[in-house]
Amino acid sequence: MPAERAGRLGVGTIGAGRVGAVLASALAGAGHALTGIAAVSASSRERAAAMLPAVPVLAIPEIIERSELVLLAVPADELGSLVAGLADAGVWQPGQLVLHTAARFGTEVLEPARRAGAIPLAVHPAMTFTGTSIDLARLPGTWFAVTAPAPVLPIGQALVVEMGGEPFVVAERDRAAYGEAIDTAVSFSSAIVDQASGLLDGIGIARPGAVLAPLVRSAVENALSRHDSGPFPEGAGTIDEAGFEGPPGGSE
Repeated sequence: MPAERAGRLGVGTIGAGRVGAVLASALAGAGHALTGIAAVSASSRERAAAMLPAVPVLAIPEIIERSELVLLAVPADELGSLVAGLADAGVWQPGQLVLHTAARFGTEVLEPARRAGAIPLAVHPAMTFTGTSIDLARLPGTWFAVTAPAPVLPIGQALVVEMGGEPFVVAERDRAAYGEAIDTAVSFSSAIVDQASGLLDGIGIARPGAVLAPLVRSAVENALSRHDSGPFPEGAGTIDEAGFEGPPGGSE
């Protein structure tokens, strides 16, 4: 199994969007070797050049051939067809780690790759991304939902810790609900700020975002504090098999 070797992986990234480029950069910072990145649009190529200047932009089959870990950071609606199409083309390799970042899917969407012998991982960072180096400073302390078959769950958790995140386990059957929760938090918070800013702008308030920032931040923090009690999520801080131990953030 790849992660049982020297611990350093050849990582190929499919998707140079806001998430893919940042997570690839974080894995490189943890000592993994980036084998290539697939970037189709002009904006993706620009992002890859800015975030990963030494990483070659390659065709997807070549990236998979070169990599022990394939990071699939593509839109959720495109994930299933991409995985299945690559399976039909006979591209996936036995023993290869295949990790996707879509919130609403567990590992079932990777079944075509698994049938070819690949090892499926679903890892979603619960944060919004700018696609710039700013995000690298935000990753430490960010929670990542991890779904994987039990024997390889420690590998997914270890990769999260290497990127600076805090892993917690979401069962396969719960990924749809988890994805809905993430979509709700992002869409409603953005919509409310946009609506409030528009109202202030309509009455001539300059820089409505700046005016609302302390209010919104404190309101969100107060709301979150009402739901931030009890033990750490199941699976957090329990990855000693992969070389880590202790609760998230260390013990005090």
